[in-house]
Amino acid sequence: MTHRNDDALRFLASRRSHPPKLLAQPGPDRDQLSQLLTLAARVPDHGKLEPWRFIVLGRQTLDALAPVLHAAVLDSGLDQAAADKAASALASPVIVAVVSSPVDSPKVPQWEQVLSAGALCLGLVNAALASGWGAAWLTGHAALDQEFGRAHLGLSGAERVAGLIHIGTRGDTPPERPRPDIAAKTEWRP
Repeated sequence: MTHRNDDALRFLASRRSHPPKLLAQPGPDRDQLSQLLTLAARVPDHGKLEPWRFIVLGRQTLDALAPVLHAAVLDSGLDQAAADKAASALASPVIVAVVSSPVDSPKVPQWEQVLSAGALCLGLVNAALASGWGAAWLTGHAALDQEFGRAHLGLSGAERVAGLIHIGTRGDTPPERPRPDIAAKTEWRP
């Protein structure tokens, strides 16, 4: 194999998400984020439909959304602890909402388009990590509550938040977590 990239393989073998509670200021600036978004957008996209978009949530917006999210969680019937946890998840320096935005297509099923948005989430986390930032892909109430998304993120129609990508300066490296038993998860068919 003449195109082997050992640096990329080492990165993939050791990549580790950084939980938002371990992220510190500063986050990437607009130019740095634009570069990360450009790298992340190099994902499978059958039909070149670009069935996704980004909403970059800076500190001012996150500070305004936190109490609104807190109230929305309480209004949904969850308890104070759940509301506190949801609001505290917005403490990251910057969050990029990756929005799955399916396009009508006779050739490309919606499911493939949603998978493209998911690939974009992982691409953005990996681009941030490879650039030296801490990053994690989460969802939570802000991503999963359709009413909240429509009212506060401007989602329309069939749009859904595929992920909230938290990005900031790395703090302590999180401990390694157990990894899947690949042999138990793999079926080989000759």
